[in-house]
Amino acid sequence: MAGLLSRASMVIKARISKLLDRAEDPAVTLDYSYEKQLEMLQKVKKGVAEVVTAKKRLQMQTEKLEQSVATLEGQARQALAAGREDLARQALEQKTLAQQQLQGLDQQIVGLEAQQTKLVESERRLSAKVEAFRSQKEVIKAQYSAAEAQVRIGEAASGIGEEMADTGLAIQRARDKTEQMQARAAAVDELIEAGTLEDFTSDKTRLDRELEAISSGSQVDEELTRMKAELEAGGEKKELEGGEKS
Repeated sequence: MAGLLSRASMVIKARISKLLDRAEDPAVTLDYSYEKQLEMLQKVKKGVAEVVTAKKRLQMQTEKLEQSVATLEGQARQALAAGREDLARQALEQKTLAQQQLQGLDQQIVGLEAQQTKLVESERRLSAKVEAFRSQKEVIKAQYSAAEAQVRIGEAASGIGEEMADTGLAIQRARDKTEQMQARAAAVDELIEAGTLEDFTSDKTRLDRELEAISSGSQVDEELTRMKAELEAGGEKKELEGGEKS
């Protein structure tokens, strides 16, 4: 039972795959892939912009701390000059804390610069790949359109060929039927002439037609006898004329 269900599932998946393959338009698929790659490229560019922004903020904060360090050092000197060692100590402690913060910011800036370098390089490579894919996409779409046009032309030509073949068969069948009708008509005429079939379209009987045939034959015989007599008479006349001249 499990094997039967497995085979049925495979058949269904194969049919679905075949239907999807027929419905899939390569041009649409390629355009969609290109759009997704553009989205990824935009994300990388956005990441670069965010890293640069964060680095700029750290650099601004560094500048403020550097100014604070310089200010605190001046205050410590001023306090010592005034004999206030306690104030000088406080100023120096704040200066030390600011310097520690500066070290931490410098490390973060270095890390962000490294990330920026990597992202910029990734953006460059991805941009090149996207552009190459775009060019290849347009070539494939053009090739697919040309192949599709050739298929349609071939199908149209095939349809024309089939139509012409059907027309040729129709003409041949018409000729065969015409020849059959002609042969049938000749056979009917021959049978009527032979008297085998009665011609119901004429008011003459078979006896009338036989008498007419006999009469026609006698008329032909009389005409033939008359022509022979005329020819013989003409020959005798020429002989007489020839004898008189001599």
